[in-house]
Amino acid sequence: MKHFLLLYTYAPDYVEKRAAVRPAHLELARASVARDELQLGGAVPSDDPPFGLLLFKTETAQVAEDFARADPYVSEGVVTTWRVREWITVVGEGALTKV
Repeated sequence: MKHFLLLYTYAPDYVEKRAAVRPAHLELARASVARDELQLGGAVPSDDPPFGLLLFKTETAQVAEDFARADPYVSEGVVTTWRVREWITVVGEGALTKV
């Protein structure tokens, strides 16, 4: 298993845009949690620009990529760009790489 971060860049008016699609986004997220893929997720409020961060634990980045492609936040413009990056975790109870 590996950790992958899904990074979302939000539209400037994301708070208004997300209202209509938030239930579907959360349903998608909860289904991923139930499969033990999505570990944590949430918004990082900021002025330049605000972003979302989701932590996945999977064998490949494909799971996080598929999540983004299926997410109504992406299809409905709440998220303007997204990317997936492997995160090599080495410290803490949930770290996957022992050093």
